[in-house]
Amino acid sequence: MRRWSVCGVLLLLMTSFLLKARQVDAKNQEAATPSGHAARIRPGYVGSDACTLCHQDLVNKFSTNPHTKMALMHSGEGVTCENCHGPGKAHIDSGGDVTKIFRFTKATPKEIDAKCLDCHAAAHPNFERSAHGEAKVSCTSCHSVHKFESEAGLLKVPQPKLCYTCHSDVKPAFSMPFHHRIDEGLMNCSDCHDPHGTFQRKQLKVTADQNAVCTKCHTETAGPFAYEHPVVKAEGCTFCHSPHGSPNARLLNVSNVNTMCLQCHSAVLGFGGPAGPVHNQAVQYQACTVCHTQIHGSNASDIFFK
Repeated sequence: MRRWSVCGVLLLLMTSFLLKARQVDAKNQEAATPSGHAARIRPGYVGSDACTLCHQDLVNKFSTNPHTKMALMHSGEGVTCENCHGPGKAHIDSGGDVTKIFRFTKATPKEIDAKCLDCHAAAHPNFERSAHGEAKVSCTSCHSVHKFESEAGLLKVPQPKLCYTCHSDVKPAFSMPFHHRIDEGLMNCSDCHDPHGTFQRKQLKVTADQNAVCTKCHTETAGPFAYEHPVVKAEGCTFCHSPHGSPNARLLNVSNVNTMCLQCHSAVLGFGGPAGPVHNQAVQYQACTVCHTQIHGSNASDIFFK
């Protein structure tokens, strides 16, 4: 009887120990997987832990990356590294054969874009027809998942330095006496342009009233006005202003305001509105906008007086 009692006590202790071990193991699995979802590895996949054996520096940094949420995809069967690089089992079984894993550094721009757009197509539906897409500028030309300097968009380097690497022709405009304050860091190129593509020229952001790209900041010119200046609606802000920079005040395209106005308000051109000034337009006389102050539109005067 004593022997059976000892055996019973030992059996109870062993059972209790095994139950405790299972509980600890379950808790560890929950802690290792976001939101407590136990990882279920799909056929051909090995999971991020296997990648750590050779790529520990990249895997350790990945914990703070926005792409970690991929682990929760596909009903808890999501993975991180292999979502972008493809199934890793063959790569590991072969002893690290680099030809058996998707490498972004060896892929074509089309292959890279297709890989990224698997997840980001809804956010960037126009990329393939954009100027960047047609020019074979791949996603990894601007973005880096592992080595980024700007957390906003995981950019390789912050704006505008990133944009200047290709658009060097635009950079001098921001050094002109009057310019939008891109270099000063008060705004970014992407405030006006969508690098992933739009249906507008120069990849300008699309709005119902296309002038809203400008009037979202220059609200005093937005209207609506009882008396609208037709050129603002017909031609847009850039008919009179250079958006990047200009040697002229208010980013005007020409140095003389009167010359600007006479492009339309000239009897020679047969413009349908006011034909032009009735007083001397010589340089020594005052500019048109001294009197016609509400030049973008007015609620008081059809010739834009105060």
